[in-house]
Amino acid sequence: MATEIKDDYIQSLFAERIGGASYGKDTAIYKFEKIKRAKRAALEKYPDKLLLDFGIGENDDLAPASVRDILKIEVDKEENKGYTDNGIPAFKEAASAFMKRNFNVDIDPQKEVNHCIGSKTALSMIPYGFINPGDYTLMTVPGYPVLGTHTAYCGGHVHKLPLLSENNYLPDLKNIPADVLAKAKLLLINYPNSPTGALAPDSFFEEVIQFAKEHNIIVVHDAAHILLSYKEPPKSFLSFDGAKEVGVEVHSMSKGFNMIGWRMGFVCGNEKVVKAFADIKDNSDSGQFAAIQQAAVHALSDDSIHKQVKEKYERRLVKLVKTLNACGFEAEMPEGTYFLYIKSPTEMDGKTFANAEEAAQHFIKEKSIVVVPWDDAGSFLRFSATYDAKDEQEEDALMDELKKRL
Repeated sequence: MATEIKDDYIQSLFAERIGGASYGKDTAIYKFEKIKRAKRAALEKYPDKLLLDFGIGENDDLAPASVRDILKIEVDKEENKGYTDNGIPAFKEAASAFMKRNFNVDIDPQKEVNHCIGSKTALSMIPYGFINPGDYTLMTVPGYPVLGTHTAYCGGHVHKLPLLSENNYLPDLKNIPADVLAKAKLLLINYPNSPTGALAPDSFFEEVIQFAKEHNIIVVHDAAHILLSYKEPPKSFLSFDGAKEVGVEVHSMSKGFNMIGWRMGFVCGNEKVVKAFADIKDNSDSGQFAAIQQAAVHALSDDSIHKQVKEKYERRLVKLVKTLNACGFEAEMPEGTYFLYIKSPTEMDGKTFANAEEAAQHFIKEKSIVVVPWDDAGSFLRFSATYDAKDEQEEDALMDELKKRL
């Protein structure tokens, strides 16, 4: 007869950073899990109705054929087998040349840049180089939470800086409590901003640099959407005087190069911060496969790729804004990213909504339109222009269908 295995002792051993003895018992449902459940409910209720999915936050195209062709060649090369640790020299040199060509930023390929297996991993590792228990990370909300999550894992705290429309979606750096500032080590900013679509003016980056120097804070600029800038040419934080003295920029090859899932990016800027990241990374992974890095070298060297990606999503966003405004919404063309961030309706179809989450559930379950809710700094809905459509004719047909349902 089999002996019953009791796991009570395992439940008592979970670290406090993930919930301690209560780990796995929380009944709260993650936002994107709620969206998945609502999508299933919509498909069951309206099985013959096409689900218009504006919730997907990843490029809908394959990586360019030229990049895929390089990968096919490089994967068969003997020299590409094995671990790459902190990256191959060719990728660092390509990243350095990319920064110079597109942003006029000088990056030493030996000391000021290091590859990462996607920007998510970089943002998760950086706090381990700087955050001790009790330290603070300052980060904007709404936004990508990973750096804050790992700040908490390190025993630190997160001070949220809300992005409000009345402040052009820029954080207020002047009213941070003195006790928080005294213990703050990292400031995370993100422009073009996801999900608001806002760009930051030159004066803001200059203010951030001065702020960092005055309070001895390291700036981490999440530049995942940097190549999707519509109002003006892409702008790097590192192109401003003094930026390399106070921080780094984290780049992703997912958004601007259609390389979603390839897990390639890089951290560049301040030599000491890059070194700390590289040391932590060296103890966390063994580097991305060299063949993928060689394909990324090709992508970084061909500026036509990211320009075509930008043109596509800009075109789609223009259509989306026009369609939503024709349906009574107040939509404005975002300045960057492939997201459209609009005020959530408080009522629709005779129903009232207390927040964006309730509105999003109605959109999905009753209209088969998938959107993402944000209630961090006001109630907003996020539409993504990364929906599936093989050509402009399909884009237009999808916009017509959206208009009918709204």
